[in-house]
Amino acid sequence: MSLRPAALDARRGIVRMHPEVLTALGLQSGDPVRLRAQRSTTCIALADDCFGGRSAIYADDLTLGNLGARDGEPIMVETVDLAAARRVVLAGPREISVAVTADTLRLALLSKVVTVGDDVSLLPLDIGGAERDMIAAARRSLSNTVGMGWTTVLLKVVEADPAEAVMITSDTQVVWQHGSGTTAPAQRPDLRLVPPVTTVTDVPAEPVASGATETVPLEDLAGIRGQAEELRELLDLGFHHREILTSVGTDMTMGVLITGPSGSGKSTMARSVADAVNASVEHLWGPDLAALEPNAAAGLIRKAVDRMLPPAILLVTGVEALAPKDSTTPLSTVFRRTVRELLAGGHSVVCTTGSPEQVSPLLRQPGLLEHEISVPMPDANARKDLLSAFTRNMRLSDELSLEDVASRSPGYVAADLLTLVREAGVRAAMRAKEGGDTTLRGSDFETALSTVRPSSMADSSLELAQITLDDVGDMEEVKQVLTESVLWPLTYPDTFTRLGIEAPRGVLLYGPPGCGKTFLVKAIAGTGKSNVLSVKGAELLTKWVGESEASVRDLFRRARQAAPALVFFDELDALAPVRGQDTSSGTADRVVASLLTELDGIESLRNVVVIGATNRPDMIDPALLRPGRLERLVYVPPPDAAARHAILKSAAKSVPLSEGIDLEDLAADLDMFSAADCAALIREAALTAMRESVDAAEVTADHMAAARDKVTGSLDPDQLRWLEDFADSRG
Repeated sequence: MSLRPAALDARRGIVRMHPEVLTALGLQSGDPVRLRAQRSTTCIALADDCFGGRSAIYADDLTLGNLGARDGEPIMVETVDLAAARRVVLAGPREISVAVTADTLRLALLSKVVTVGDDVSLLPLDIGGAERDMIAAARRSLSNTVGMGWTTVLLKVVEADPAEAVMITSDTQVVWQHGSGTTAPAQRPDLRLVPPVTTVTDVPAEPVASGATETVPLEDLAGIRGQAEELRELLDLGFHHREILTSVGTDMTMGVLITGPSGSGKSTMARSVADAVNASVEHLWGPDLAALEPNAAAGLIRKAVDRMLPPAILLVTGVEALAPKDSTTPLSTVFRRTVRELLAGGHSVVCTTGSPEQVSPLLRQPGLLEHEISVPMPDANARKDLLSAFTRNMRLSDELSLEDVASRSPGYVAADLLTLVREAGVRAAMRAKEGGDTTLRGSDFETALSTVRPSSMADSSLELAQITLDDVGDMEEVKQVLTESVLWPLTYPDTFTRLGIEAPRGVLLYGPPGCGKTFLVKAIAGTGKSNVLSVKGAELLTKWVGESEASVRDLFRRARQAAPALVFFDELDALAPVRGQDTSSGTADRVVASLLTELDGIESLRNVVVIGATNRPDMIDPALLRPGRLERLVYVPPPDAAARHAILKSAAKSVPLSEGIDLEDLAADLDMFSAADCAALIREAALTAMRESVDAAEVTADHMAAARDKVTGSLDPDQLRWLEDFADSRG
């Protein structure tokens, strides 16, 4: 039987086999199997579809590494009895072991099958082996503490009890090597698990708190030193100078809410300030507590409070999970009462969140978290400082410019930059393994930037092609307008400030279908050093009251966090039609109102430019097109003969054309062809050559003529006349 890797179920300890093979082995889907090659490992076997090969096992690179096998090598498969692990010891990168609690680690590894010496990932086994809310809690906690890089972290199984293939359950004591661990379960006989455990009912017996964590000096908090100093002054006054407050005739509570994107250093800042004011810290993870039964969670909070000796800070990460905006739960009531008691007793409560709009307003009222500190996205200078700190112990080549890396990483928070440095370091290590030097080069960061994306852009980033405005043929006037309206505000914001004018808020691209509106946006994104958030018009519309407006607000919030950013609305007419036409739910009218508020409201939209694209500009609400909103309307005309020639050359760049094909003459004959039609013509000619012979070496004039008979122009003359008249009426 051979082994070949697959992306399916990646890094979760899963292999897939043909159903008939499972039956022949006497196994059911979900049973454990032992695989043997140079080494042995144990995985969960699931049924593949019946169209897969009977002699192949579908696995991933992690399983291959644990086996010491390569693609196509023969392996042995056998059944195995599985024991519930009493104790598992794991090793991992230090920055992970000090940031991720043992309880969170156990949640992430629940129901996974491990063998001593195996590498395991933090990706939860999401096949019913653990409760979904606990899986979600583990994901949120890992994202909050490690950033988006947690999905690529690998750990090593150092020790297991029993010393065989074991499954991690909620009773397993999970321990970091040289670090903290969960409480050991009571001694009991070995449990044989066949098939694997499918439910989780137990809860951690110890508080969900972090282990010892290295403290970063205040002066090393790049980009947030001002916020750290504000928090330090507040806590120093409350802890050590109460007499000054008395002499002034006032009082204060030390409840603080720190807001900012995940991975930006909120908890790190709180710990650094606590160290500066000589205060102890009790750290609770909100998502972990929210995943537990309310009485158990309340008990963990009380235990943490009982350990606090003044001066002390209760640090709660991800507080929106404990005190959600939309519901009042017994746990949120207990938590608010605990916060009030702690503040009344002279302690401090510092809560952090990446979604302040999701935190209950009852927790943010006077007497509770009445102070609020916002941690911004790091700007270019802050990112350079962070990169300098993260590469302090690395050898850098002379050609490497951290300033250039910082300028090319807008939207990256501290955790993202740490992941970026680690990824670049891995590239350098791989080169050193082959006999090269250990110096970190610019090419290492070049590769890392293509794989590590900013966490603020995780859900809506646009996959950008390596194109710029120089790759757009013709359309010089359109490119000039876009350069002034989009690139200048994002690239030279200080110039606009110096001249005392506001940069344009946005641009509307309109024109016939297939003429390159989306291509232009990709070229702009490739030209400028900014993040791009892309949204199809109808994606934000839902039938639930308030959800569409909330999606609009969340989109612009993330755009502000990731600034400089470009927000692209494709098919804008579907999202912002003329108001008054929606007589059923009124959702479209409310979405338009939300867009108007975000574009030209009280809250500034600094370093964010909006681009809309549509084929029907007359269907967009006129209020959206006035100055201060999408004030520049740019007509993207159909390509003329010269532009069609440029498009054909670009589309045929990698296509071997015979000498008998004259693209210039061909372009002149393609009247009413859009840019998409021209690209389709080249593609069809190549397919025609393949139909004639799969060994075809080039595309001939006959192939092109056959394609020309099949592909026709899609432009509508009536629509073109209407759009040209509309463009003339707008000046």
